[in-house]
Amino acid sequence: MPIGLIALALGGFGIGLTEFVIMGLLPEVAADFQVSEATAGWLISGYALAVVVGALLLTAAVTRFERKPVLAVLMVVFVAGNMVSAMAPDYWTMMAGRIIAALSHGAFFGIGAVVAASMVAPTKKAGAIAIMFTGLTAANVLGVPFGTMLGQAAGWRSTFWAITGIGVLALAGILALVPKTPTGKAASPSSAGLRGELRAFRSGQVWFSILVTILGYGGMFGAFTYIAFTLTEVTGFAASTVPWLLILFGVGLFIGNTIGGKAADKNVDRTLVVVLSVLVVVLVVFALTSANQPMTIASMVLLGGFGFATVPGLQMRVMKYADSAPTLASGANIGAFNVGNALGAWMGGVTITAGLGYTSPIWAGAIITLLGLGVMLFAGAKAKRNDAADITSGVQADAGAPAAEPSVVADPVTAGR
Repeated sequence: MPIGLIALALGGFGIGLTEFVIMGLLPEVAADFQVSEATAGWLISGYALAVVVGALLLTAAVTRFERKPVLAVLMVVFVAGNMVSAMAPDYWTMMAGRIIAALSHGAFFGIGAVVAASMVAPTKKAGAIAIMFTGLTAANVLGVPFGTMLGQAAGWRSTFWAITGIGVLALAGILALVPKTPTGKAASPSSAGLRGELRAFRSGQVWFSILVTILGYGGMFGAFTYIAFTLTEVTGFAASTVPWLLILFGVGLFIGNTIGGKAADKNVDRTLVVVLSVLVVVLVVFALTSANQPMTIASMVLLGGFGFATVPGLQMRVMKYADSAPTLASGANIGAFNVGNALGAWMGGVTITAGLGYTSPIWAGAIITLLGLGVMLFAGAKAKRNDAADITSGVQADAGAPAAEPSVVADPVTAGR
């Protein structure tokens, strides 16, 4: 394993911690700034929206530059944003710090995924992406619980100072361990600059991949957003046990991310179809058995496992069909994950507001994921037809071509065209 992947994973750990740890610290933040918890909750929504903006606009702005220094600059932006949050004297300064940090999120993961894939053999690209995203899963398994405990014991600002330190370490690791990966004309004339990156979006498969990301990941996140209410109000767990149950969910994330990456390296489309199919079943079983504590525990682990097993494959698929210019498409897909988060959370909230109960977000998640599976089946079938047509046209072209004459020496100029 290239050691540079560890630096990328550490950066992912810090970014994931910034995104999720605020959920456990909202009461302290709200009390400190004297705002309602609903108002404090906008620190989460504002972050998510800024991730989408950064994933598209910031990635587009840096496509012509060498990727390693871009990753370093993004980590500097991340560190600065968390320093602003840690020192914020009021709510709006805190919001500014969250937005600054979030702008680096989408671009870092989008560009980092391309860099990670370039560091290994073609047959191990999805696994390399999975290693990078291991930082994000570790943030859920270890970072969020311990970050919350630190914030509760030493003040919420201490958590953001700790994240700032993690960002500094990741920056040092990127500078020291990540190899240079030139882009633009140095890598491929077809991918030079923003115009070359935008050409990748001419591919229908790129758009199919982004839509599957929104629906497939959004269904899982929609079920997860309101999981605390399900665990306490439906399953009957005490509120004090929820953090430990969330750790089990995080363990599932870690396992699913690792296995999903290895499977996607063998066949990305088949992996996504199988994982999304099983995820629909897991969500339906979870909704039907949520009053049973042992079944709920098992469902939590499986939800995390199959929910995050899609991530390496989803990221790899969009890069596969944008292979000549993958940076912006990769960043756009990171934005799509956050659009899925927002869609799933919104749908779950709608069902609860409609009085359908605290299992309704799980049912909504199953429906959204089923839609994602349908898009994936259609996209996979269309890709197979296109591949078959290409093979057929290639065979026909070979059959109709005149046999080469060994005595004729090809013109080196025309041969290279």
